[in-house]
Amino acid sequence: MRSKYVLIVGFLMAGLLMTFSDSFAEKEKKMSDALTVIHSRKSVRNFTGQAVSRDLLDKIVRAGMAAPSAVNMQPWSFIVITDRKTLNTLNDGLPFAKMLGKAGAAIIVCAIPEKAYGGLKEFAVIDSTLAGENILLAAEALGLGAVWTAVYPDEDRMNVVRKILGIPGNIIPLNVIPIGYPTGTDKPKNKYKPENVHWEKW
Repeated sequence: MRSKYVLIVGFLMAGLLMTFSDSFAEKEKKMSDALTVIHSRKSVRNFTGQAVSRDLLDKIVRAGMAAPSAVNMQPWSFIVITDRKTLNTLNDGLPFAKMLGKAGAAIIVCAIPEKAYGGLKEFAVIDSTLAGENILLAAEALGLGAVWTAVYPDEDRMNVVRKILGIPGNIIPLNVIPIGYPTGTDKPKNKYKPENVHWEKW
Protein backbone atom coordinates (compact mmCIF):
# COMPACT_ATOMS: atom_id res chain seq x y z
CA MET A 1 0.00 0.00 0.00
CA ARG A 2 2.85 2.36 0.96
CA SER A 3 4.69 1.70 -2.31
CA LYS A 4 1.49 2.39 -4.25
CA TYR A 5 1.09 5.72 -2.39
CA VAL A 6 4.72 6.65 -3.13
CA LEU A 7 4.19 5.79 -6.79
CA ILE A 8 1.08 8.01 -7.03
CA VAL A 9 2.88 10.91 -5.32
CA GLY A 10 5.80 10.41 -7.67
CA PHE A 11 3.54 10.62 -10.72
CA LEU A 12 1.89 13.76 -9.36
CA MET A 13 5.25 15.41 -8.66
CA ALA A 14 6.51 14.48 -12.11
CA GLY A 15 3.39 16.00 -13.65
CA LEU A 16 3.83 19.21 -11.68
CA LEU A 17 7.49 19.43 -12.68
CA MET A 18 6.60 18.90 -16.34
CA THR A 19 3.90 21.59 -16.14
CA PHE A 20 6.32 24.00 -14.45
CA SER A 21 9.00 23.17 -17.00
CA ASP A 22 6.57 23.73 -19.92
CA SER A 23 5.37 26.99 -18.39
CA PHE A 24 8.94 28.22 -17.88
CA ALA A 25 9.93 27.19 -21.41
CA GLU A 26 6.88 29.00 -22.81
CA LYS A 27 7.74 32.18 -20.89
CA GLU A 28 11.36 31.95 -22.03
CA LYS A 29 10.22 31.54 -25.65
CA LYS A 30 7.93 34.58 -25.40
CA MET A 31 10.78 36.65 -23.92
CA SER A 32 13.08 35.48 -26.71
CA ASP A 33 10.45 36.28 -29.35
CA ALA A 34 9.88 39.79 -27.94
CA LEU A 35 13.61 40.55 -27.90
CA THR A 36 14.00 39.15 -31.42
CA VAL A 37 11.28 41.49 -32.69
CA ILE A 38 12.84 44.48 -30.91
CA HIS A 39 16.30 43.81 -32.33
CA SER A 40 14.96 42.95 -35.80
CA ARG A 41 12.94 46.15 -36.14
CA LYS A 42 14.27 48.52 -38.77
CA SER A 43 13.10 51.57 -40.67
CA VAL A 44 11.67 50.05 -43.84
CA ARG A 45 11.60 52.46 -46.79
CA ASN A 46 11.39 49.94 -49.61
CA PHE A 47 8.05 48.20 -50.11
CA THR A 48 6.72 45.80 -52.74
CA GLY A 49 3.45 47.69 -53.26
CA GLN A 50 1.33 44.76 -52.04
CA ALA A 51 -1.81 45.71 -50.12
CA VAL A 52 -2.02 45.08 -46.37
CA SER A 53 -5.15 43.36 -45.09
CA ARG A 54 -7.57 45.02 -42.70
CA ASP A 55 -7.06 42.11 -40.28
CA LEU A 56 -3.32 42.79 -40.01
CA LEU A 57 -3.87 46.52 -39.67
CA ASP A 58 -6.40 45.90 -36.90
CA LYS A 59 -3.82 43.79 -35.04
CA ILE A 60 -1.28 46.60 -35.41
CA VAL A 61 -3.67 49.27 -34.12
CA ARG A 62 -4.59 47.05 -31.16
CA ALA A 63 -0.89 46.81 -30.33
CA GLY A 64 -0.67 50.60 -30.47
CA MET A 65 -3.52 50.87 -27.97
CA ALA A 66 -1.72 48.47 -25.61
CA ALA A 67 0.95 51.12 -24.95
CA PRO A 68 1.29 52.72 -21.52
CA SER A 69 0.04 56.25 -20.91
CA ALA A 70 0.10 58.66 -17.98
CA VAL A 71 -2.73 57.73 -15.57
CA ASN A 72 -4.00 55.44 -18.36
CA MET A 73 -5.62 58.41 -20.12
CA GLN A 74 -4.84 57.02 -23.62
CA PRO A 75 -4.80 60.44 -25.35
CA TRP A 76 -4.45 59.08 -28.85
CA SER A 77 -6.39 58.26 -31.98
CA PHE A 78 -5.30 56.50 -35.17
CA ILE A 79 -6.15 57.07 -38.80
CA VAL A 80 -5.64 53.96 -40.94
CA ILE A 81 -5.20 54.60 -44.66
CA THR A 82 -5.42 51.91 -47.36
CA ASP A 83 -6.85 53.98 -50.22
CA ARG A 84 -4.20 54.34 -52.92
CA LYS A 85 -5.31 57.84 -53.92
CA THR A 86 -4.99 59.11 -50.33
CA LEU A 87 -1.59 57.43 -49.90
CA ASN A 88 -0.39 59.11 -53.11
CA THR A 89 -1.74 62.51 -52.00
CA LEU A 90 0.14 62.20 -48.69
CA ASN A 91 3.21 61.08 -50.63
CA ASP A 92 3.04 64.21 -52.79
CA GLY A 93 2.55 66.56 -49.83
CA LEU A 94 5.18 65.22 -47.44
CA PRO A 95 8.86 65.61 -48.34
CA PHE A 96 10.14 62.82 -46.09
CA ALA A 97 7.43 60.21 -46.71
CA LYS A 98 8.06 59.32 -50.34
CA MET A 99 7.98 55.61 -49.49
CA LEU A 100 4.18 55.99 -49.27
CA GLY A 101 4.14 55.53 -53.05
CA LYS A 102 4.87 51.81 -52.60
CA ALA A 103 3.48 51.23 -49.10
CA GLY A 104 0.36 49.10 -48.79
CA ALA A 105 -1.08 51.24 -46.01
CA ALA A 106 -0.28 53.97 -43.52
CA ILE A 107 -1.20 54.75 -39.93
CA ILE A 108 -1.27 58.29 -38.63
CA VAL A 109 -0.86 58.50 -34.86
CA CYS A 110 -2.71 61.53 -33.49
CA ALA A 111 -2.22 63.03 -30.03
CA ILE A 112 -5.21 64.58 -28.26
CA PRO A 113 -4.09 67.08 -25.58
CA GLU A 114 -7.58 67.40 -24.06
CA LYS A 115 -7.56 63.68 -23.25
CA ALA A 116 -4.09 63.67 -21.71
CA TYR A 117 -3.30 63.78 -18.00
CA GLY A 118 -3.80 67.37 -16.86
CA GLY A 119 -4.81 68.32 -20.41
CA LEU A 120 -1.11 68.74 -21.17
CA LYS A 121 0.16 68.55 -24.75
CA GLU A 122 3.47 67.14 -23.51
CA PHE A 123 1.79 64.07 -22.01
CA ALA A 124 -0.32 63.58 -25.13
CA VAL A 125 2.78 63.61 -27.34
CA ILE A 126 4.80 61.29 -25.06
CA ASP A 127 1.96 58.79 -24.67
CA SER A 128 1.17 58.77 -28.39
CA THR A 129 4.85 58.27 -29.19
CA LEU A 130 4.80 55.11 -27.07
CA ALA A 131 1.78 53.93 -29.07
CA GLY A 132 3.71 54.66 -32.27
CA GLU A 133 6.62 52.48 -31.14
CA ASN A 134 4.21 49.63 -30.42
CA ILE A 135 2.88 50.01 -33.97
CA LEU A 136 6.40 49.73 -35.41
CA LEU A 137 7.13 46.61 -33.34
CA ALA A 138 3.80 44.99 -34.21
CA ALA A 139 4.44 45.51 -37.93
CA GLU A 140 7.83 43.81 -37.56
CA ALA A 141 6.30 40.92 -35.58
CA LEU A 142 3.73 40.34 -38.34
CA GLY A 143 6.36 40.15 -41.08
CA LEU A 144 5.64 43.65 -42.37
CA GLY A 145 7.83 46.72 -42.56
CA ALA A 146 7.19 50.21 -41.25
CA VAL A 147 8.95 53.52 -40.79
CA TRP A 148 8.27 56.55 -38.57
CA THR A 149 8.04 59.73 -40.65
CA ALA A 150 7.71 62.79 -38.44
CA VAL A 151 4.92 65.32 -38.88
CA TYR A 152 4.98 66.98 -35.44
CA PRO A 153 6.38 69.53 -34.59
CA ASP A 154 6.68 70.91 -38.14
CA GLU A 155 3.67 73.20 -38.66
CA ASP A 156 3.75 72.92 -42.46
CA ARG A 157 3.69 69.12 -42.40
CA MET A 158 1.00 69.05 -39.74
CA ASN A 159 -1.15 71.38 -41.84
CA VAL A 160 -0.70 69.19 -44.93
CA VAL A 161 -1.84 66.07 -43.04
CA ARG A 162 -4.69 67.93 -41.33
CA LYS A 163 -5.97 69.24 -44.65
CA ILE A 164 -5.78 65.90 -46.51
CA LEU A 165 -7.35 63.86 -43.71
CA GLY A 166 -9.76 66.40 -42.22
CA ILE A 167 -8.07 66.44 -38.81
CA PRO A 168 -9.37 69.15 -36.43
CA GLY A 169 -6.99 71.93 -35.42
CA ASN A 170 -6.86 70.83 -31.76
CA ILE A 171 -5.57 67.36 -32.71
CA ILE A 172 -1.83 66.82 -33.25
CA PRO A 173 -0.91 64.53 -36.17
CA LEU A 174 2.27 63.14 -34.68
CA ASN A 175 3.55 61.07 -37.57
CA VAL A 176 2.70 59.16 -40.71
CA ILE A 177 3.80 55.51 -40.55
CA PRO A 178 3.97 53.85 -43.98
CA ILE A 179 3.37 50.09 -43.63
CA GLY A 180 3.77 47.33 -46.17
CA TYR A 181 5.59 44.25 -47.32
CA PRO A 182 9.35 44.90 -47.31
CA THR A 183 11.52 44.15 -50.33
CA GLY A 184 14.28 42.97 -47.98
CA THR A 185 16.58 45.86 -48.85
CA ASP A 186 16.42 47.46 -45.39
CA LYS A 187 18.35 45.77 -42.59
CA PRO A 188 18.35 46.25 -38.79
CA LYS A 189 21.27 48.15 -37.23
CA ASN A 190 23.13 47.34 -34.04
CA LYS A 191 22.61 50.54 -32.06
CA TYR A 192 24.06 49.37 -28.74
CA LYS A 193 26.68 51.80 -27.39
CA PRO A 194 28.11 50.90 -23.97
CA GLU A 195 29.18 54.52 -23.43
CA ASN A 196 25.51 55.48 -23.27
CA VAL A 197 24.89 53.26 -20.23
CA HIS A 198 25.46 54.55 -16.71
CA TRP A 199 25.34 52.07 -13.83
CA GLU A 200 24.13 53.32 -10.47
CA LYS A 201 24.85 57.04 -11.23
CA TRP A 202 25.84 59.33 -14.13
